[in-house]
Amino acid sequence: MRRILFKSKIHRATVTQADLDYEGSVTIDRDLLRAADIVENEKVAVWNITQGTRLETYALEGEAGSGVICINGAAAHLNKPGDLVILATFAEVEEAEVANWKPTVVFVDKDNRVVPGQTKEIPGPQRRSA
Repeated sequence: MRRILFKSKIHRATVTQADLDYEGSVTIDRDLLRAADIVENEKVAVWNITQGTRLETYALEGEAGSGVICINGAAAHLNKPGDLVILATFAEVEEAEVANWKPTVVFVDKDNRVVPGQTKEIPGPQRRSA
């Protein structure tokens, strides 16, 4: 049996652009893609914390170091610059791998730069101390 498990995410990224006239996808800074183990054209869930919307699209590589998170196409109706989003991916995993599965979690600051040292999720209702 294979299970679909959470593979990686970029947590609380800030949308920098929303381009309604593009065909679709989400453009993500290459540095963030690499940190989160996301490849170009990979299916990505976009969970908008600000608006409460969820959608699926695919990743496009943006300029490294730019901090770009650009929501393209019709999804631009649901995501605006300044919105906070979670960008997540999933993978099919063999049952034998499940017990040792470790997803990649990337926390970013307000400029979409990786926050070093933060890699573990804290389950609710606990909170990360400031």
